[in-house]
Amino acid sequence: MRSVTYSMNVSLDGYVVGPDGDFNWTAPDEEVFRSWIDEIREVGVHLLGRRLYETMLFWETADQDPSLDDSMLEWAAIWKLLPKVVLSTTLPAVQGNARLASGGLADEIERLRAEPGAGDIAIGGATLAAEAAELGLIDEYRARVYPVLVGGGLPFFPQHERRVDLELVETRTFSSKVVYLRYRVAR
Repeated sequence: MRSVTYSMNVSLDGYVVGPDGDFNWTAPDEEVFRSWIDEIREVGVHLLGRRLYETMLFWETADQDPSLDDSMLEWAAIWKLLPKVVLSTTLPAVQGNARLASGGLADEIERLRAEPGAGDIAIGGATLAAEAAELGLIDEYRARVYPVLVGGGLPFFPQHERRVDLELVETRTFSSKVVYLRYRVAR
């Protein structure tokens, strides 16, 4: 069965976006960006909420930007081809290799797990991931922890009164002092 993974950049105090909506502190260096490229290669389909979908639209046409370096062009090529499912009640349409979800999050994950196909089912966006976590649908948490305290904002982990035991799968410290943590949900 395909695993559902939630992977985002996060501040040391646990936020993916600061209180002012800013996330410029997550700009990756080449080494961290390369790890994102390696990870996205393992994804078979990406579930996104409206806000992350709109943020990531840049990559649909990024290959036309002559100022991008080779790594960014590589990411853009992978992202453009990657099937995406957008869960939104406000978007009338989506672009590229994306479709609007026809059902709720649990239904979409169940359908995707039942389909033939390789690669993980990635969830992008803290709000969507919070819903998936509440439903017990996340199999792995992957965090790139940045050495910054932003003091509030949108949390990486949902604030639910439910214990979830995790097994450490992998760690890595980058030269930029970003720390990658990969945990599997203990079942």
